[in-house]
Amino acid sequence: MSLTKVEQLFNAKLTQLQQQGISKGNEKIITGRRAPTDGFGSRYFLEGCVDQAFLRMNSNSYLGLTGHSGLIKAEAEAAEKFGTGPGAVRFISGTYRPHVELEKKLAEFHGREAAMIMSAAYATMIGVLPQFISDETLIVSDALNHNCIINAIRLSHPVRKEVYAHADVDALERILDANKGQIRRVCVVTDGIFSMRGDHAALDRISACCRRHEAGYDEGIITVVDDSHGVGAFGRTGRGTEEYTGGKADILIATLGKAFGVNGGYVVASSAVIAYLRETAPLYIYSNPITPAEAAAAMAALDIADSPEGMHLLEKLRSLSARLRAGLIRLGFETLPDEHPIVPILIRDTEKTTALVEHLFTHQILATGLNYPVVPKGEQEIRLQVSADHTEKDMDYLLAVLAEFKQ
Repeated sequence: MSLTKVEQLFNAKLTQLQQQGISKGNEKIITGRRAPTDGFGSRYFLEGCVDQAFLRMNSNSYLGLTGHSGLIKAEAEAAEKFGTGPGAVRFISGTYRPHVELEKKLAEFHGREAAMIMSAAYATMIGVLPQFISDETLIVSDALNHNCIINAIRLSHPVRKEVYAHADVDALERILDANKGQIRRVCVVTDGIFSMRGDHAALDRISACCRRHEAGYDEGIITVVDDSHGVGAFGRTGRGTEEYTGGKADILIATLGKAFGVNGGYVVASSAVIAYLRETAPLYIYSNPITPAEAAAAMAALDIADSPEGMHLLEKLRSLSARLRAGLIRLGFETLPDEHPIVPILIRDTEKTTALVEHLFTHQILATGLNYPVVPKGEQEIRLQVSADHTEKDMDYLLAVLAEFKQ
């Protein structure tokens, strides 16, 4: 047996990606962190970049909790008590008290009856969505939904799939109206916050639309929302897109690995739905959960989010995001209006996007360029992500560096 023949195909594909300018390339390895100083936020050191300290504008840790002493203490104490790993999947012997307590706290945080944690939000969507799709189900998806939703749909076997133009609730309405009497069940799935743009789904309008048409389907309409970028970072108290819009999903999926600064994914819903998923979702049944220590750290993060400290972090996050957006507009860059800490710079050209990422890097700023096919052609962008760990001086430094770039 040999890999020689297939490796030739793999190498050709890698070369093609590089020539198209969409290869992700070598991963940057973080070797250390410098604490905030002189009015600036944390800085990070990279392997191969001696004595250079980088401003990190591409982290999902929106509340800046990854280095919070309360989370570190909770995780360390739980690791001492329970060990470093669960040792088994949940139904064999991998369920620990912190897992159960975290699920209860997540359900309460979202005003739901029950919750179920999994290894990651991506795994949650892949494991959960197909369980709501039968061969008599129509699945309806936003055109800019995350890759996890796209792949979860591929693993499902719906009778039909429809995709509506991004955020076009009128198009969703037409789809639901046209399929009445032909389909038994509908599953409408969307991101809450769209991770490439930082804009949000109109969950209030989507929910109302689905209610208007539900009587036309024998098994109803199920709404599934992945709000991994919204929960903890969006809405008055960090409850995400549901709180911001006033809409509510039947099934809400989110992550512990972004605003909450830990690791893992979860789903919240009714008790009946969660009981059903524990018996049917393969990535729950056959995969180890997050560690008991991670669960303990996540509980500490939820406590912070629901405290005056958490409200202060959210307010700081909104203020810094607004400062950055206003500065980009002042400099003549194109961005999108919203309140989320994802602040895109729409470049709309692959070469210019790559050049701006390199310009930022030479000035010790880490930012992510998104090119086709990650985003549609003409939508190439730099995704800047604000954190409560940043400061006003960080935003001003970033804007000063951007002002030097020749568009």
